[in-house]
Amino acid sequence: MRKLMLMIVLGGVLAGCGGDSESEAEREAEEGSGRGTVTCEGTATSDEIGLPAGFPELDGVIWVESELNGPTRIVDGYAEKGLEELYEGYKSGLEDAGYSILFDEIEEDDAEVSYEEQGEASDGIVALRSCDEDTTSIHITNRPK
Repeated sequence: MRKLMLMIVLGGVLAGCGGDSESEAEREAEEGSGRGTVTCEGTATSDEIGLPAGFPELDGVIWVESELNGPTRIVDGYAEKGLEELYEGYKSGLEDAGYSILFDEIEEDDAEVSYEEQGEASDGIVALRSCDEDTTSIHITNRPK
């Protein structure tokens, strides 16, 4: 009887462990694995966006939210444009405005452009995620130095 009870308790503990890791994996997948907020629709905010002066403003971008998290400015929006078009637009727009490109990468469904403002006043990253062929999410994080 003791062996049977021990096996039942042990089986319950092991089943519980598997459930936790499974729900953790699901939670990470829902959060985009730490890649930032994905915004594919929404109403334009009337709030000031708060990005540095001279930051590229691309046509057709709809900013949905802008917030301060400590000194860091986080801006979320989307555009009814393809991923590659926005990637090229931000990369060349930042370069044309005198920003240094620290890192850039484009893949099938996402892209990043990491930058540093002229005079090293701030740095950040533009993270782009495909919503579909014609809509791309934009997540910008800008940190003062």
